[in-house]
Amino acid sequence: MSDKSKRKDGIEEIQKLEELQAINYARELSGLYRSEKEKRQQLEIANRELNLANEELSFLRSKLEQENTYLREEVQDELAYGEIIGESPRLQEVLTQILQVSRADAPVLIEGETGTGKELVARAIHEKSPRKNHPLIKVNCAAVPHELFESEFFGHLRGAFTGAMKDRMGRFQLADGGTLFLDEVSEIPLELQSKLLRVLQEGSFERVGDDKTRTVDVRIIAATNRNLQKEMQEGRFRQDLYFRLGVVPIFVPPLRERREDIPLLATEFIERFARKSNAVRKPLTLENTQKLQAYDWPGNIRELQNVLERSMIISSEESLEINLEPIRSAFTNAIPKDIFSEEKIKMQEKENLISALNKANGKVYGPGGAAEILGLQPATLAYRIKKLGIQK
Repeated sequence: MSDKSKRKDGIEEIQKLEELQAINYARELSGLYRSEKEKRQQLEIANRELNLANEELSFLRSKLEQENTYLREEVQDELAYGEIIGESPRLQEVLTQILQVSRADAPVLIEGETGTGKELVARAIHEKSPRKNHPLIKVNCAAVPHELFESEFFGHLRGAFTGAMKDRMGRFQLADGGTLFLDEVSEIPLELQSKLLRVLQEGSFERVGDDKTRTVDVRIIAATNRNLQKEMQEGRFRQDLYFRLGVVPIFVPPLRERREDIPLLATEFIERFARKSNAVRKPLTLENTQKLQAYDWPGNIRELQNVLERSMIISSEESLEINLEPIRSAFTNAIPKDIFSEEKIKMQEKENLISALNKANGKVYGPGGAAEILGLQPATLAYRIKKLGIQK
């Protein structure tokens, strides 16, 4: 074999070897690529799971913080007249209804005058129901600014409106698994009543600024001191919502219709105040009882409790002196002498906001700001400034 042929064969062998090495190298690269790809995929899955876990942790932390805040508010705002007290036939009817409705899960509408103990009835229903180990969340609808109702009920996302500095859960989400008590339900704006009806029917809602639908399992107990049928007839309350809320109606009688319970209530309030203030317990005389039972109590149980507390303070150590004249005078003086038009009320509100802004040197939020001076939430103040056309 000639040298030329040998060189040719050698070159071919080298080429084959290089091709084989290239193939092996490509296989190695392919294996490394697959391995790296799998690692990236696993890392992406792990990151997604971690993000979900962080979101869940953030959700639980936020819920815990808001539940703690709510419970602190409840402790501070706990009704002073405690448990339901009385033996009158009218009250026994209410207690029988409480036992009946607590076993079911239907919405309950509690009607009655201010101060009759509607919230106590709601608490009793919850405590005797299968939901008793879950929260009872209260919303005082009369205390919520109209522009913030939706956020209060359903929550909001950060940045959903001016002053929404972080995500917030609404009362429905806080009450999931438990009971939501809507006090003064007649104060809910008409435009929001349809959304409330949807939650009652479907158990679903969206937070303000969010398109994600959330579901909850909540029992509704509503209360009002107004005639909802009249509100419905005058177009201020939806008919379908009224019938949905009023599946089981309970009427709490005023104190003047259960006068035989007054001595029991009075004795309990006296003892409670004596324990609270470490004072000498003053006995309730027959004259005291007759005077209390002769009065009509327009403020009901809450008024009775206030009267007895004041009497315990001003009376001598030997006897309890009950004077109802200051109440009658205060009630008479409370009647407004002047009636203002809606336009004048808006003008007064605008002037009041401007005065607060001037006092705060134009500062709206934070320490010393107008919101703090007025005792308003920053978002509420911002809305009213915009609504009234107040310029910086």
